[in-house]
Amino acid sequence: PFAAGLIPAERATLDRILPGASVYHLDITLSDDLTHLSGREEVRYTNREDAPLPEVVFRLFPNLLGGKATVTNLTVNRQPAEPAFRLQESEMIVPLASPLAVGESVVIGMDFAVDVPTTAGSNYASFATLDGIAALAHFYPLIAVFDDEGWNAEIPPTYGDVVYADSSFYRVRVAAPAEVVLVASGVEAESRREGGTQTVTYAAGPVRDFYLAASPRYTRHSQTVGQTTLHSYAPDSVAASAEQALDYAADALRTFDARFGDYPFTELDLIATPTLAGGIEYPGVVVVALALYERRGDFFETATAHEVAHQWFYSVVGNDQVDDPWLDESLVQYATWLYYRDVHGATGDAGFRRVLEGYWNRAQHADTPIGLPVAAYTEEEYGAIVYGRGPLFFDALAQTIGQEAMDALLRDYYRTYQWDIATPEGLQQLAEAHCDCDLSPLFREWVFGEGE
Repeated sequence: PFAAGLIPAERATLDRILPGASVYHLDITLSDDLTHLSGREEVRYTNREDAPLPEVVFRLFPNLLGGKATVTNLTVNRQPAEPAFRLQESEMIVPLASPLAVGESVVIGMDFAVDVPTTAGSNYASFATLDGIAALAHFYPLIAVFDDEGWNAEIPPTYGDVVYADSSFYRVRVAAPAEVVLVASGVEAESRREGGTQTVTYAAGPVRDFYLAASPRYTRHSQTVGQTTLHSYAPDSVAASAEQALDYAADALRTFDARFGDYPFTELDLIATPTLAGGIEYPGVVVVALALYERRGDFFETATAHEVAHQWFYSVVGNDQVDDPWLDESLVQYATWLYYRDVHGATGDAGFRRVLEGYWNRAQHADTPIGLPVAAYTEEEYGAIVYGRGPLFFDALAQTIGQEAMDALLRDYYRTYQWDIATPEGLQQLAEAHCDCDLSPLFREWVFGEGE
């Protein structure tokens, strides 16, 4: 079912990564008032690490985002298991009867129920039902990343992105009120209506997260760019802006396809939600604030292009968004700058540089390293340094190695780390290979600080 979501040139990816990737099967019901989810999850997890694993760790993000997630009837290979919870019940530790050997798989099943907040709460209302629109980010139990630090679980600051995840595959069946428009990561595999209920099955992968939105207020507008269909979902009251968002996203898709390599999926969804952020990225989904649709200022275009760029850097090329936020946010701001350069010429180039300088100026142009974890910055510093100084580092890198080498580097970076997780050290090594030079002084000055 996953091949339909990938452009033909990407379908060979399935043979390469599907056997070892986590595969989630979700069967969920969304309540009539869009404030409650319940259902069953089964996930096949394969140990791709270099040592046996005595446990598997899941994250329950609703418990950090103003909602409530509970898990019952936990099983490991059909046998009952008793989980342990930590980090305000946002970490669920699933013990295994015997350590999972390298290369071996286990099937973990559970029933889960989620209460969705009906106020803005935290993390920019990314997980909330407001004004008849349910924005359901990270609603289900999600396996944490096991990396060189072990199982990666922490309570992240909610002014940054909270999820760090591996590329996985999802088959998700959603039962919801028939009058609601559903939008999700991936592509629709099948749907049926019975009485007042619709049941839609989605197939998504490889993706780092599965996003779901629902609203009776949405109308869909569509446009095709190359091998990808863009869908824009928004209330009728902002129909003209929904069409405008499609045009911005189409220009962005063409720009980034040409600069970095092809967007790998056959679909990209743009969704207006009442988020308090300008926009938020999810795999195959771009969320932009409904307030920007209503105002239609310059930032509407910026936010749309920025979130589309995340489909390359965050979605396809992953990174630790909590510890290394600059690897996607600063690079995506630089990509947005390239969008303005390509779409709007010299005026757009100079104008967006002024925007970035303005961000950085909020921190008085401090030479704070861009490569710190989200938690090392105050909320104001985070915006100023990661979104302002960060992209100016990539410009400095381009000036150091030459724009031609920079363009080749970004194409190589996208290809090298596709579906994988990039690191700051990996980016530096790749950049040095492209210039045949030592970039340590530049990375120390901008990224790591002089102490590194």
